Amino acid sequence: MSAVQPQEVRAAAKFLRISPRKARLVVEHIRGRSVPEARTVLAFTDRAAAREVEKLLRSAVSNAEANHNLIGDDLVVKAVFVDAGPVIKRWRARARGRSVRIRKRTCHITLTLAPGTTATVTRAEPATTEEKPKRTPRRKAAPRAKAETKAEAKPKPRATAKKKPPAKKESES
Repeated sequence: MSAVQPQEVRAAAKFLRISPRKARLVVEHIRGRSVPEARTVLAFTDRAAAREVEKLLRSAVSNAEANHNLIGDDLVVKAVFVDAGPVIKRWRARARGRSVRIRKRTCHITLTLAPGTTATVTRAEPATTEEKPKRTPRRKAAPRAKAETKAEAKPKPRATAKKKPPAKKESES
């Protein structure tokens, strides 16, 4: 017999004109949080991707309420990830008749909501206060050869020709 799995609600935003790398910075902040907490975090995030992620979160919550009869505030962001979309390529004129490619990156953001508390979602847990196992000591390196003394280590001065003092001119009387 299979166990009954809790319902999950997915929503996806595709072809967003945001770099995937920049969107991932925003998405990391809401992964594993409850919906009200995620909304608060996104409201105070000062990045352009936060507006798009907030719209996606709103869409996923409304899908859950309308289609699955779930309560929006009881949901948790179970998973959210950003994939790279197609890259729009443009050209820009540069000096001496050259051109440079401009890459306008797009991304796809997928968000999954699940009912439950934040404790059920796997997140990075802080280390427990239990005693840590003792580390085994490292092996000591083999003894090195005796280091040179400072006198031996200094480079010897170059042999240079001595400068002759300027010759004295005899004054004519």
